[in-house]
Amino acid sequence: MTDIHTISEDGFNAAVVAASLTNEHTADTVDILNRLEPEEAAEVLRLLPRERAIEVLDKPELDFAAEIVEALPHDVAIPLLAGMSADMAADLIQQLRDPPRTELMEGLDPASRNAIKSLLAYPANTAGAMMTIEFVSAPSNWTVERTLQHIRQVERTRETVYAIYVLDPVTRRLAGALSLRRLIAGEPDERIGDLAVTPITTLPLADREDVARLIARHDLLAVPVVDKASHLLGIVTFDDVIDTIIEESTEDAQKFGGMEAIEEPYMQIKLGDMIRKRGVWLAVLFVSEMLTASVMQHFEGELEKALVLTLFIPLIMSSGGNSGSQATSLLIRALALHDVKLSDWWHVMLRELPTGLLLGAGLGIIGLFRVVMWQKLGIYDYGEHWFLVGVTVAAALVGVVTFGSVVGSMLPFLLQRVGFDPASASAPFVATLVDVTGLMIYFSVALLILRGTLL
Repeated sequence: MTDIHTISEDGFNAAVVAASLTNEHTADTVDILNRLEPEEAAEVLRLLPRERAIEVLDKPELDFAAEIVEALPHDVAIPLLAGMSADMAADLIQQLRDPPRTELMEGLDPASRNAIKSLLAYPANTAGAMMTIEFVSAPSNWTVERTLQHIRQVERTRETVYAIYVLDPVTRRLAGALSLRRLIAGEPDERIGDLAVTPITTLPLADREDVARLIARHDLLAVPVVDKASHLLGIVTFDDVIDTIIEESTEDAQKFGGMEAIEEPYMQIKLGDMIRKRGVWLAVLFVSEMLTASVMQHFEGELEKALVLTLFIPLIMSSGGNSGSQATSLLIRALALHDVKLSDWWHVMLRELPTGLLLGAGLGIIGLFRVVMWQKLGIYDYGEHWFLVGVTVAAALVGVVTFGSVVGSMLPFLLQRVGFDPASASAPFVATLVDVTGLMIYFSVALLILRGTLL
């Protein structure tokens, strides 16, 4: 792969870079351009052969694609946009600012302009917004030979030719689908309508995650998008789904880390946006953690009498937070994969309750063992009521871990029920919630067990 630093060691030279990329793979060319400033990348792109430049712009991995197009002269940018796949061109146009966006759209030929406008009409993150209209279709009364001739004529302008969509010759409704392999194996004079099978379809307003699950479930290379009258509008290909899965997983991971999801790559997000997306959640969590101080102030008298209890506060809080985060992680993923439904909340609670009790009992035994061993070995003196202190820690761990497991599993259900993304039930948020209630459980157990002794 070409080393951009070697090429540019005597200063940036767009012609030299473009010449070095002539024989590079498109993905490697994208990597090189991503290391340049948008204006420099535009200069290089302008010097590449037109077909190669279109292939580069068609790659979703290209950073600053909108800025690169804006930096190109209109007479260069317009043919490139017209040559791109309609879905990628629509995504790029959507990222442009006015007036460049309007000027470029007006410069496109009517067919390209109408295709892009039709895709931009659909809401973001739907099948309609991510579909491509560059597919192969043919009337059901065509023969295998005629269909193959048609594919030879149009294959350069189609995103995929692995599936041929068979249409009713009169109503133009989707009548079936036919794989290229099955078409080649057919007799030349055989009608394709007799070879086609009923396809699995989706609607244009279907959520992109549902489309991804549909393709994965049925091992499809593409899924046709149809309107309510079964007219074929476009297709969603598996590579679009892969991009969707990566984007959704990244968004969920960021939310689960306790921040607002960011759309730009890490190195591209502006400092102000980074502060806003992370700072708001940190402030919310900080204010929530203030409740922990309030709980400790409420039990200040008990803490003064039994200072030894403060030694186990971090242990109690972290155990409850960890159990809650575990349960939340499991349920967020289960809901995303549709392993569980909203109506399954009761079954999940009945499952998490004994799980939390057993996990808490296990940790409680370890905690009690630790107190006993430290006391017996002389590592630390917990006082004359050391065994009751150990029992308090053990009992509190049972309660806190059980509470954390139940609350952590129920929170994603609650968020989905009120219309929020379950991934918003971030690990820090769950930990903060369990911290506050965990302290209340701990001190309440201490009052119950140590009353008349230390308290």
